[in-house]
Amino acid sequence: MEKRVGVLLSGCGVFDGAEIHEAVITLLMLDRAGATAVCMAPDIEQHHVINHLTQEETGEKRNVLVESARIARGDIKAVKDIKASDLDALIMPGGLGAAQNLSDFAFKGADATVNPEVKRILNEMVSMNKPVGALCIAPATLTKALADKHPEITIGNDMGTSAALEAMGGRHIECTVEMAHVDRVNKIVTTPAYMLGPGIKDIAKGIEKLVNEVLALI
Repeated sequence: MEKRVGVLLSGCGVFDGAEIHEAVITLLMLDRAGATAVCMAPDIEQHHVINHLTQEETGEKRNVLVESARIARGDIKAVKDIKASDLDALIMPGGLGAAQNLSDFAFKGADATVNPEVKRILNEMVSMNKPVGALCIAPATLTKALADKHPEITIGNDMGTSAALEAMGGRHIECTVEMAHVDRVNKIVTTPAYMLGPGIKDIAKGIEKLVNEVLALI
């Protein structure tokens, strides 16, 4: 039976959406492993739109689901239309969208709130004992959504971010870029990716481990 793994996207582009390298490497590793990726994103407006050449706000309005469809080659669903029973596992790539669109952690830190549909799907997955992976800054949104589970997570070694994760109820484990940390109690796997970098070959090592660990936990 082919494994169905949700890939929860947050837009398209590191500064206002999903980190494209992280998302594509996740999709590649799932495909190589023989799993089916089920791409999804919330059908909401982005917090803001950034010109990735200048890193300045453009004043435009864009939709997170529509932008995420660029990465998914159009094959994507709204999170509200997906239940945990449709999936065997779920993975969240990083990028600032994971902390600006899926939650507001980028602005409120430990006082963040999580998009209701994102919170629902994450809690459904964990309550059904199904594995969840999160890359880069995405563990922040995951930790807030699952605060009562006190998940073990890593974002690498950034002291400010790790302190905020612990203030939200997480337990931060310091890791290098090629590592993936496994919380076996909650079936949560995290890897630092571009929180550490420096390059695409480096983040690919950790993402491959994360995908393999998530699939092994199914």
